[in-house]
Amino acid sequence: MPLPRLPRPAPADALLVCTWYEDGEAQWGELPAVAGGRRDGDLVVLGSGGVRLRPAEDPAWDDLRGGSVPALLPAGGPVPPVAVLADLPARYGGGPLLVDLTATPGRGARVPAARLGEILAALLDATLTFDDLVRGLDTSGVYQGGSDRPAFPTPTAVTRRSFPELPSASASLLVRTAYDDEAGWRALLDELGGIDEGGWIGPDPDADDHPEADDYPWEAVVVDDPVYAGLQPGQVPALVPRGEHTTMVALADTGTFTRPGRPLTVVDLYDTPGHTAVLPCRRVGSMACNLDLGNMDFRDFVAAEGVRPWWEE
Repeated sequence: MPLPRLPRPAPADALLVCTWYEDGEAQWGELPAVAGGRRDGDLVVLGSGGVRLRPAEDPAWDDLRGGSVPALLPAGGPVPPVAVLADLPARYGGGPLLVDLTATPGRGARVPAARLGEILAALLDATLTFDDLVRGLDTSGVYQGGSDRPAFPTPTAVTRRSFPELPSASASLLVRTAYDDEAGWRALLDELGGIDEGGWIGPDPDADDHPEADDYPWEAVVVDDPVYAGLQPGQVPALVPRGEHTTMVALADTGTFTRPGRPLTVVDLYDTPGHTAVLPCRRVGSMACNLDLGNMDFRDFVAAEGVRPWWEE
C-alpha cells in the first residue's frame, strides 16, 4: 500500500517528520523543546537563527526509514535540501536524524538536538553541505559527536547518480560494486561458504552446528550485476524497497579486493542511513546475527581511528 506523500514546505522552511507512533499518536518527545523551538502557528521556529520547521505527522509513517523519505516528496517544484526526522532514537533523547534530499538523497546524519537550529541554518544558507556532515560523523553516526572518529570514514564522492532498486529480500544482501578482480570475487564467495544456484551464500548444511560466535556463518542474497558498479554507501538506503526488506546491505567494493581480510563495507539502513562499518568478511555473519537479534547496535561494529577493533583482540 503506497505511503502518503509528505507535505511541501515553503522554500525557506524544512520538514520535521514524526516517524514514531504509539496507539496512533505521534511521539515527538522533548525534541522541539531541546532544540530551542517555539510555536508560531503551524510552524516551529528554532532559536535566534529563525529556522522554521513544518511539523508533519501521519501514523502511516510509523517507523519510516530515512532512506524512504526522498520517494515521498511531492512531485514537481523545488526540493528542500534536508528533512528532519523525529524518530525512535530522538524520542528517547538521541539526536534527530537529518536526511539528505538533494545531494545524495536518502543518506542521513544525526546531530545533537541542541544544535539543530544552528546546523539547519548553515545547511539552508549553503555555508555547510551534507557532505560536511557525513565527513564529520563520529563512530555513532552523530555529526561532531562525542564518540571516536571512524577508522574508515564514509565516502562522499559519487561517480554515478542513478541505480536501480535493490532486490526485495528479508535476508542480508551482498552487493558487488567493483569489477576489476574476478578471481578475488570468486575467492570471497568461497570464503563465505560458496554460492548456490539460487544466488545465496551461506554455511554448508553439513558444517559444524555450533560455530564460534565471532565467526558466525552468514546467509545472504548475492547481487552480482555490473549495473551496481560504483555504488556508494550513501546511495544504498534510498535503493532498499519499503516494507519487508533486508536489515543489512554489505558492499564488496574496491577495498574488499585490496585490503587484508577481504573487508566488506556494511551500510547502516536504520540509525544513520548510509553510515558505514568496514570489517573482515569472516565477521559479517556475527554482525548480521547480532543486529537481527538486537544484541548489539550498528555503532558497535564501526572501527574507531587509532583503536584496535574488538574483533581483532
